This record gives sequence, C-alpha cells and structure tokens, in this order.
Amino acid sequence: MSEIDIRNERVKKLDVLRAAGMDPYPVTISKDYSIAEVLARFDVLEKDATVLSIVGRVMARRGQGGIVFIDLFDGTARMQAVMQKDDMRDFVSPTDVGLTKSRNLFELFVDAVDIGDFIQITGTPYTTKRGERSVKVSTWTMAAKSLLPIPDEWYGLKDEEKILRERYLDILLNADIRAMFERRTKFFQSIRSFLIARGFIEVDTPILESSPGGADARPFATHHNALDIDVFLRIAPELWLKKLLVAGFPKVFEIGRVFRNEGQSREHAQDYTAIEFYQAFSDYREGMRMIQEMYRHIAKEVYGQYTFTINDHEVDLANEWTEIDYATVIKEKFGLDVINCSEEEAINVAREAGVLGSEEPTSAKAPAGEANKTRAIDHLWKSIRKTIAGPAFLTGVPIYLEPLAKRTPNDANIVERFQVIIAGSENGKGFSELNDPVDQRARFEYQQQMRDAGDDEAQRLDEGYIRAMEYGMPPAFGFGVSERLFAFFENKPILETQIFPLLRPKE
Repeated sequence: MSEIDIRNERVKKLDVLRAAGMDPYPVTISKDYSIAEVLARFDVLEKDATVLSIVGRVMARRGQGGIVFIDLFDGTARMQAVMQKDDMRDFVSPTDVGLTKSRNLFELFVDAVDIGDFIQITGTPYTTKRGERSVKVSTWTMAAKSLLPIPDEWYGLKDEEKILRERYLDILLNADIRAMFERRTKFFQSIRSFLIARGFIEVDTPILESSPGGADARPFATHHNALDIDVFLRIAPELWLKKLLVAGFPKVFEIGRVFRNEGQSREHAQDYTAIEFYQAFSDYREGMRMIQEMYRHIAKEVYGQYTFTINDHEVDLANEWTEIDYATVIKEKFGLDVINCSEEEAINVAREAGVLGSEEPTSAKAPAGEANKTRAIDHLWKSIRKTIAGPAFLTGVPIYLEPLAKRTPNDANIVERFQVIIAGSENGKGFSELNDPVDQRARFEYQQQMRDAGDDEAQRLDEGYIRAMEYGMPPAFGFGVSERLFAFFENKPILETQIFPLLRPKE
C-alpha cells in the first residue's frame, strides 16, 4: 500500500475509536511510572501484584487469535505488554455511559491500533514463560493516534536526505543516533560545569546586531521592521563578551548559536552552537593549560576515554600536547618566510606546492594584495595541518591573521594566539586579548580597507567596541570552540551531529 492509502485507512480508524466513545487525542492521560522505573522496580512490583499504568508508543505488534504481544517505548525504555481477550474488560465511554454500546477492549485494539500509536495501558507486572518482563493488560486507552506509518525498525530510513529531513524518525528507530544526541547534551553540559566550577558566569548576548564582528565571516542580513534598520545575525559573541570584561565581570562565557553565510562541508555549517569564554587578568599561555584540562574533562565526562579515531587519525588527549610554530613549520616545509614575503612570493610558492589553482587567489572575494598573500599562505598551512593528528597547539601566527589578539612582546609581527589542532583540523582558538584601543582601531581600519577592496569576510570597524575599550579593558585570555569538536569526537560530518540541520525545502 502507498503512504496515502495507509493514511486513509488510519483516518478511518479515528472513526472507529470515536464510534466506541474513545477520544483519539485525549487532553489528559494518566501514568504511574515510566517504563524505565517499572523495569528498575520490577521484582517488587511483580511480587506485590501492583496494578499500574504506563504510557508508550507501540513499536511492534505480534500474535493472533485471542492474544497480542506489543512492545511499548516511552523514551526511557522499552517493555512488552500482553493482551489476552479473556482478560480484557469491555470499554464504555466515560462521557456517553448508557448511550454508547460497549465494546470489548481487545477487539477495539485489534480494529483501531497501529504501530506508531501512543497508548496508555493498565495491568500487572509478570514474567512470561520465556523470562520476558512484561505487563499483563487489563485495560487500555488511546493517548495519540498516528496517521503515518513509521518505517520498519529492521530496515529504518535509508535515504540520507530523508534521514536528516525526518530526523525525528531516525532518532526514534536508531538507538545509536539517540545515544549520540544524549552525548551531545552531555558535551555542552560538561563544558558548562567545567567553567562554572571555575567561577565563570553564563550570559546571553544579542544575536541580532547592527554591525557583526568578532570573526572573519560573511553574515546573514535582514531588516528590523520596528526600528527600520538593517541588522545581521551574529557571527560571534566575542565583542559583546569582552564588553562585559569592561563592565567588571572577570570571567564570562556563553553557549549559543552563531550564523555564517558561507560554504557547507564536513566541518562547516551555516548555523551552529559555539562556546566562548573570557577570563580577565590572564593570557594565552595560562589559557593553553586550561584548554588541555577542559578537553580532557569533556572526553572523560562524555566518553569515558581520552583516545579517539577521527578522520583516519589516532588522537590521544592524555598525551603531551605539542606546540607547533606557524612560521617555522611553513619555512621548513616550503622555504617561505611568512612574515617578510611578498604577495608574489607567497602565491608562487603555493602554486608550486600544488595547493593553489592557477586562477587563485584572484577572486572577487579577496582582490587586495595582502588578502591574496594571506590566502596563499593559508593554503600552505592547511596542507600541513591535515597531516597533524594532534593534540597540538599552533602558535606564532602573523598579526595579519588575527586583528583581535595582542602582539608578542619580543616580535610585533606575531600575535599571542593559539589554535587547537586535532585530527588535521582546527578545533578551538584562543589568544591574549588585544586591549589597546589605539592598536585595535588601526587594525580595524586596515580590515575595513580590505573589506572596501572586496573582501566580504574582513572585519568591520566597530566604533562601539573601541569606545568600550577606551574606558579600560583588563588584560584577558579568550577562547572559542564550536560544536565541530563534538562532531570530531563522534567522527561524523557536522550536519549529521545536528538534530535538525538546515536543508533545502523539499520540492
């Protein structure tokens, strides 16, 4: 039967239920225990012959004649219920007593209940001859009638796009996927608990901004009708959080959504959850020690282990985290001085290394000379990065790569920034926060020049942030990591680890 035919048959069963006086979608439903609680207390409940009520979705149904076995699932556990015709009461509608002809509940179940329906059952726990912990049903009622058939549990969903589009079915039928999203919750909880235990306070900062900042990214733009202004979905909460350092909060963090109108890949999504935190009177060296501790804490709390296989890399977070110098590793691999090289030198080396196409990087996105140099060097670094299993810290990056970090005291061309490298990719970034408003203005102005030249990912000149800095911002360490880290721990593409990823509407 087609899905439409099945739906039509189920709609008819609504009439069967209503004719018997049973509401297919009652306002209230009663239950005494979750299924997990029944199973946990089963021996006592069985011994006492306790009459109890539970509610769940019918996941399987078998039997014939005067006996039916069903499997109920309520989100906590799964349990068998047994219905025998001779044990079942007749049903009389509570609202139409004396007006509606009673029906045997067993026959009504056979005629009106399908796999996928939610039902409430009342009965007594008992163990079957095969040792199955079950409930012998004396009465039942509909909790919510389903109109569409859920896929067969043994075969489930096979179409990858359908799996993401109807993720609720994937979670329902696939215990591994359900467990993954339970781990996802624990992932964010572990970060929250780690920070709160160290005196951080959690805050919420705006998602709609008049000027997006805090990262190099293309924003989503929209219009605010009430204020009649154009606004943007934030690309990072960074500048707001650092304003709170100015406000006198020494330790702040936020876990929230950010939005970047860019490409999509195994590691990139357009909207995702990010974690950022800022600690006053600290620097990136202290931050590196903290991040090692935090990542190990996450791994232990969520997975109970420190070792992972990710993208063909073997990663052990308990190992010593190595430090890799950006300029040194590129010099050793490609012979290029990333600090003093010209645009032409960078592009030629990148092309000779085969990491840059003949047309790159002369794109409309980055026509400015310095932007072309940056793009070429970035391609060189990424060709090295993908070979690094980690865990490692990348340090010593040039100032032109990071407009929000402090310069290294002994070299003004280098900033105090690190990236966490795991399984060939970046999985977190931190730095000693730039708190010199004069230097910050100069860097923003340079970014704005690149933006005006056509680089739509360059950062904007944010006068409001600079004004806040001019009131005095304490020295601080800041760090950010996204849910990409969770996807890496799961060794899955990031969209597969999001509960409801954005997809193109179905035609």
